[in-house]
Amino acid sequence: MRAIAFYLPQYHPIPENDRWWGQGFTEWTNVRKATPLFHGHRQPAIPGELGYYDLRLGETRKAQAGMARAGGISGFCYWHYWFGGRRLLERPFAEVLESGEPDFPFCLGWANESWAGVWHGDPDRILMQQSYPGREDEVRHFRLVEEAFRDPRYLTVDDKPIFYVYKPRQIPACQRFVEHWQNLAVKAGLKGLYFIGEDVYIDDDPWDFKGNGFDAVVPNSPGVAFLRLAKKRFRPRYFIPRMVHKLLRHPVLHRYQDFVAHNLVEPGHEDFYPSVVPNWDNTPRAGRNGVVLTHISPELFRRQLQRAVQQVEKRTADRRIVFVKSWNEWAEGNYLEPDLRYGKAYLDICREVLGERRD
Repeated sequence: MRAIAFYLPQYHPIPENDRWWGQGFTEWTNVRKATPLFHGHRQPAIPGELGYYDLRLGETRKAQAGMARAGGISGFCYWHYWFGGRRLLERPFAEVLESGEPDFPFCLGWANESWAGVWHGDPDRILMQQSYPGREDEVRHFRLVEEAFRDPRYLTVDDKPIFYVYKPRQIPACQRFVEHWQNLAVKAGLKGLYFIGEDVYIDDDPWDFKGNGFDAVVPNSPGVAFLRLAKKRFRPRYFIPRMVHKLLRHPVLHRYQDFVAHNLVEPGHEDFYPSVVPNWDNTPRAGRNGVVLTHISPELFRRQLQRAVQQVEKRTADRRIVFVKSWNEWAEGNYLEPDLRYGKAYLDICREVLGERRD
């Protein structure tokens, strides 16, 4: 059983964020200044033993890996940013690759989405445009990540490096792009690549991942559950339709118990991997336009994780994969890292559930 946790490399200052949001801006800036927006709202979230870390420090990255390994996590999926030749937030992973530390498995996830000011009250402001210039850019992009694909720590399926794509529907001529990269991989001496794409509309308009050259698909979490709740007009306690929320300037609230009941999708085939969410509260980014899961609990997360594991546990060893969103997305309120409220409770549950099913 392999649990792969998404990893956000945003916790260090970069010139672009300094220019857009002020000197020294990182994800912690929004986390620290968050305030309660309704009765019982627990903000700000305060990290536990790792503190408000800086990912430029190798000691921090090593401590994260040690904590993840002890919690039964098999690897990190580092979010990777490539904007038509331009990289952002690349330093933490570049240092992981160059130094060989931490000795902890990983893969790359291409967060192919434009950066906008939507989470900071300026939705019409495009900070960095995601573009797809064509074949020459694809070659440059592949050459950039080729070294990572060769690293012995890199996670594989069928001996092929996993490459995760956040929004594959947005890639023009997606099948041609995948075939191009597969050819580049084979010419580079690899057995090929194992492409995994994410899909939020899997219920109503499932993305043809096979027809677009992808090997597997992951339902977007928490997007699938939120769409289901909206579509069914499901009304858990404290739920008010979004229009009313806007009038009241109140975030949309869902009980975590209802979210857990609606998050997972029945697979139907081996090329489908579930994704679980331990918690969600993106009001540090979105303020009153955010969405909050209330009444969260580690035990409800246990139930969700157990169901996800059951979906894949009878597969061949390479395909017993569950994705966890996320390891450290604090401004979205979803993380496995310890906080002052629950400590290591979520990691303890991962260790218990995943440990029961290790080979």
